Parts: sequence; structure tokens; C-alpha cells
Amino acid sequence: MAKRKSSFEAQLKELEAIVERLERGDVSLEASLKLFEKGVQLARSCQKSLQEAEQKVQILTRGDEDSIQLEPLPTTDDQH
Repeated sequence: MAKRKSSFEAQLKELEAIVERLERGDVSLEASLKLFEKGVQLARSCQKSLQEAEQKVQILTRGDEDSIQLEPLPTTDDQH
């Protein structure tokens, strides 16, 4: 059976759990490295999912002759 791709929400939840475990500091160095590696994989996958979603939104909102002007969403750094 083909491996089913995890949903964005499931991946994000798993990533959050990994971060919590690493922050507690109660795992060995070897286990920490494995968790960190898995966390990096999950973060990259989540980032890819977000980029794909952004591209779909841009395509759907484009309309005739690019009549809609897209503006970037404010980031936490933009909000003072």
C-alpha cells in the first residue's frame, strides 16, 4: 500500500511535539539529533505545503488581466 502523505495540520502538530521534547531536554544527545532531523524534515514539508497553498490562492485571485493586486500578509515582524 502506498504511504499516505500526512496533512499539514498533522505534520505541524508532530513538529510542535518534537520542539516540546527538545525544549524539555530530557532526551539523550543521539535521540535529540534524530528528533532534530525529523523536525527539519517536517518544517521543510510544512513550508512546501504553505508555498503551494499561496500559489493556488494567487492563481484563484488573479482574475482577468491580473486585475487583483496581491499584497503580502503582514508578518509578526511587521506588527509592532
